[in-house]
Amino acid sequence: MAAMKPRTGDGPLEVTKEGRGIIMRVPLEGGGRLVVEMTPEEAETLNKELQGALE
Repeated sequence: MAAMKPRTGDGPLEVTKEGRGIIMRVPLEGGGRLVVEMTPEEAETLNKELQGALE
């Protein structure tokens, strides 16, 4: 039987640069994390869209 590990999705939003890509880890309600890998160009587009949403 496999070991049961608790789902630890709690924690801050994390963004790190790994190699040529950017990794974003977003904690989710109910546990777990959404992990998204993107290029610097995609990160810039996301940044612009988020700034537009805040206006």
